[in-house]
Amino acid sequence: QVQLAESGGGLVQAGGSLRLSCAASGRTFSSYAMGWFRHAPGKDREFVTAISPSGGSTYYADSRKGRFTISRDNAKNMVYLQMNSLKPEDTAVYYCAAANSGSSWWSGHRGNYIYWGQGTQVTVSS
Repeated sequence: QVQLAESGGGLVQAGGSLRLSCAASGRTFSSYAMGWFRHAPGKDREFVTAISPSGGSTYYADSRKGRFTISRDNAKNMVYLQMNSLKPEDTAVYYCAAANSGSSWWSGHRGNYIYWGQGTQVTVSS
């Protein structure tokens, strides 16, 4: 069992940056791949990025490449999402999620992710 708690969301102007954090409980955190998803009003929850259990591999949705960076610190049971050059269309609730390492976690399909946090709101003003 893994419990996840996101933090770091808020209101930022377009062009600004935010760093989201996800704190995980459980002694087996380092065995899970981790991902970030987001859910904007009127849209489906969409994949943002994911990272392998060791942190050695990362995957991004095409539209986020170059602006967003995922990282993790297994010693601290933490996952981070650094977001730069934010745009109003990045406004959404952002969720971190955990997937078994044996799943197709890199595909971005949310069905691979078995544990989810409650989300943190990111609002980008124009």
